Amino acid sequence: MTQPRTRIAIVGGGVAGLVTATLLRRMGIEARVFEQTPEFGAVGAGIQLSPNGVRVLLRLGLQEALARTGVQAQAIETRRWADGAPIARVRHGAGCTELFGAPYYLIHRADLQRCLLSVVPEDTVELGKSCARVVERPGEVELHFADGTTTTADLVIGADGVHSAVRAAVVQDEPRFSGYAVHRGLVPADVVPSFAADPRVMFWLGPRRHVTYYPVVGGDIVHFSAVGATDDARSGSFSSPGEVRELEAGFADWHEEVRRVVTAAESVTRWGLFDRDMTDRYVTDRTALLGDAAHPTLPYLSQGANQALEDAVVLARCLRDADPADPAPALRRYQALRRPRTAEVHRRARALARTFHLPDGTRQAERDHEMRAQQDLKHLDWLYGYDPEAVTARTADPAPATPAAVPAARPTHRF
Repeated sequence: MTQPRTRIAIVGGGVAGLVTATLLRRMGIEARVFEQTPEFGAVGAGIQLSPNGVRVLLRLGLQEALARTGVQAQAIETRRWADGAPIARVRHGAGCTELFGAPYYLIHRADLQRCLLSVVPEDTVELGKSCARVVERPGEVELHFADGTTTTADLVIGADGVHSAVRAAVVQDEPRFSGYAVHRGLVPADVVPSFAADPRVMFWLGPRRHVTYYPVVGGDIVHFSAVGATDDARSGSFSSPGEVRELEAGFADWHEEVRRVVTAAESVTRWGLFDRDMTDRYVTDRTALLGDAAHPTLPYLSQGANQALEDAVVLARCLRDADPADPAPALRRYQALRRPRTAEVHRRARALARTFHLPDGTRQAERDHEMRAQQDLKHLDWLYGYDPEAVTARTADPAPATPAAVPAARPTHRF
């Protein structure tokens, strides 16, 4: 069965796909999202939205929705794994909004999904459509779905994550296992009572492990991620009581608060942490990748969704005036604007995979000293201050990145 031709087909109904579709439809461009899940539901756990991503959502009119469901982080605080000794505290709160024009939000993924669906035009998303492959032909792209149906489009956008089916039409490579896995869970707010007066992101750094937790759902729930080195490269997720016992053993000698958080969940999910090596190609003549499909990045900078939001803005603006018969110049411009920026985020995230997990000793002490020296928001301007609309508007040609796209900044930690 062949479906009617679509001008722009977007594969993947996550953050990247929904925002891209909304932006394109508001520009009067026909766009349709094909999502593999049969229905949208309460998926995932917590997500951190930094100001560079939040500004995109605010421009979509989601200010009230985010304020209802998200929690504004007052700080990002880092402590030592065993004794809880403070390493750094970077104040956010009102200062973050004043400096960068948007707050730092902590939100449950299901709440963010509901926010996005509230602004997606009707009849934009088709559920239960798992893309198996795409075939680019002169003048069109053909999409083949797992249910045996096909459709054609002038242009295909792959927003289908680190294990993207669309990516194979652009570059031939495989996901790279990082040597780490993350257990994620949700626990009641009273497990971390200090969040009631001081909602913040808590990082605990230790040898071969680190833990992050913060409030979501208006402060009623705490999300945690517990990362540890492993040889087990399973990429899927699963829940079982045995996984909670694994956390009990893995963090048995950590600070009491960390142990209390990671063992309080009724169930957890486990994900192997994968990225890919950076590629020079995000596009072909009629296919484009964005978000994790283009530049899957380790989560240590908390930038996966935020970089996808930046991608969506740049790609939509590049396509606004594109010729449907020849979208290649617009796609090359998108690639030229986004690749240097995302490559820098990718590089810094990989570096944090090493520095977060140092054994106690000289290098760990040097890391802690560096973090203490960077407890102001200004050192995050390279990350939070990036404005994809402004960068796209002032960069008319698909030339190498300007300093505004990739700031000349010394390598720094996230904090």
